[in-house]
Amino acid sequence: MADLLKQTKELCRLYEIKPARSKGQNFLIEEKVYDGIAAAADLQLNDVVLEVGPGLGFLTAKLAKKVSRVIAVELDDKLAEVLRTVLVAQGNKNVEVANKNVLDIKIQPPLFSPCQRGGYKIVANLPYNITSVFLRKFLAETENKPSLAVLMLQKEVAQRICARAGKMSLLAVSVQFYAEPEIIEYVPKENFWPEPEVDSAIIKIKIKNAKPEVDENDFFRLVKFGFSAKRKMLKNNLAAGFKIDQIEAVGKITKAGFNPKVRAQELSVENWLKLFAYF
Repeated sequence: MADLLKQTKELCRLYEIKPARSKGQNFLIEEKVYDGIAAAADLQLNDVVLEVGPGLGFLTAKLAKKVSRVIAVELDDKLAEVLRTVLVAQGNKNVEVANKNVLDIKIQPPLFSPCQRGGYKIVANLPYNITSVFLRKFLAETENKPSLAVLMLQKEVAQRICARAGKMSLLAVSVQFYAEPEIIEYVPKENFWPEPEVDSAIIKIKIKNAKPEVDENDFFRLVKFGFSAKRKMLKNNLAAGFKIDQIEAVGKITKAGFNPKVRAQELSVENWLKLFAYF
């Protein structure tokens, strides 16, 4: 850790970089954690990796040695410039630095060639404030989804995404509808510089080969109604959302095989799909 911390501080001094908390610029300074992220991505020599938030390029260099191509997306102009300089100095010719907002990236030419459609992986150290919109873009909205994503997230957010029936949330249902998430390891805040206020976690998200065959807009309308008021029972939320009386809501919930007093957080994605058949 001491060696990476020294390198990080030296690069920041040389290029006059002042890490901005508002941009989520907390640099990872633990070699073992970088190795853990790369291992979780199950990297192959013919892989294309979309790396988000490459920072000073420590992980980028590791990825470049294991795959055919890395597209490193860095929003900060100065960091993108430093990244290009450092990677060129290291002789990494299979890395392309895209000085863009990842939310504006299109998985198509010129950045992605046709042969890479659906054949890429994501490795990201995300600014925590874009986690939800990032997941929505790459899991729901992007036609050409990655096969796998390995993300560094805030610990509590990672736990919410991987929750099981009893502790489910709208976020958990939204991710698990499209993918199978699992927490690989927790990363204490002491592994970053400057030290953030919260601990992190590495999460692996494996995209499902086939998503459920339902109208997604209608399905998530049901789920959003279900989670609309956390403290209320599902029958109350669905009655209010669909503008039906509670007796009708209870009838549909019961027909689906659930206790009429069930709450939204108790249902898995499979349970929601079962319930959806009656709404």
